Amino acid sequence: MAAPFALSLQDLAPIAEGTSTAEAMAETIRLAQEADRLGYTRLWYAEHHGMPSIASSVPEILIGSAAAHTKSIRVGSGGVMLLNHAPLRIAEAYRTLEGLFPGRIDLGIGRAPGGDGYAMRALRSGGGEEFSTYLAELMAFDEDSFPPDHPFSRVPVSPGGIRLPPMWLLGSSGASAQAAGQLGIGYAFAAHFSHTPPAPAFEAYRYAFRATEAFSKPRTMLCVSAICAPTDEEAQYLSRSQAVSWALFTTGEQRKLMAPEDAHARILTAQQQSVIDHQSTLWIVGSPQTVRDATAEKAESCGADEVMITTTVHSYALRRRSYALIAQAFDVEPRG
Repeated sequence: MAAPFALSLQDLAPIAEGTSTAEAMAETIRLAQEADRLGYTRLWYAEHHGMPSIASSVPEILIGSAAAHTKSIRVGSGGVMLLNHAPLRIAEAYRTLEGLFPGRIDLGIGRAPGGDGYAMRALRSGGGEEFSTYLAELMAFDEDSFPPDHPFSRVPVSPGGIRLPPMWLLGSSGASAQAAGQLGIGYAFAAHFSHTPPAPAFEAYRYAFRATEAFSKPRTMLCVSAICAPTDEEAQYLSRSQAVSWALFTTGEQRKLMAPEDAHARILTAQQQSVIDHQSTLWIVGSPQTVRDATAEKAESCGADEVMITTTVHSYALRRRSYALIAQAFDVEPRG
């Protein structure tokens, strides 16, 4: 029986040890084509900076590439870190994408910097208190709604005659959920790294929701981390790459994604093991039935309309296999 929610995926464009950046970039196209064939609803790219293990620093380029190599799947940002960019620049970029691929683009927006303090300074990133101003400017540029005396009222957004694609706000709190509802946009909850329960945030979002042209009713998305293999044992073995990578990143050591055999051989500090013990409680790892049951339980407990899955394993082929097994477990109808 098909799941009562849509199924989508997020690609961080991971760079695995033993592979080149060119291979990692080519893999984004292969995964997009496979996701389209498997019947996933949408594919999003997250913006990250200063991380040698991730190649998704410029989502709009990956979005354009994926959309050009697929036919039906929606492609978007999950998300653009708005404080790193002038709102006019984002309005121009995503209107351009919407013009090139009408009806297939999403604009997911986050407030995190997508990198550490050094990356923030290099990006000239704004402070968190400016996020509401940036978001209001972005929407005003799209709606041409600046007051006549505002200096930006004289700035036409190019290309004209196109509106921004549907917008989503990414978050993990009641405040972000309420803001998304008041704006009448979609809301995506980051359950893949946040221990905050999503149900209260979704409730706040639905309560505050005001219908708009893009969203006639509230739309909730639950983002989860999942690794699927034919058996629970193999999935657990493969998941060690993600676990060690997270521990090293959190404790200040950055490197490309380790092969599972190397990750299992890595001797960790007590602090690093503690990081894994804490964070791994959020990860869904196992066979198709295990992943299906755990994912469905998480989604149904908060009433998610959609589940977006991110999968981090060393082998690109096994990552594609993981997404295929999950789609089959949920009886997603293939497109080709």
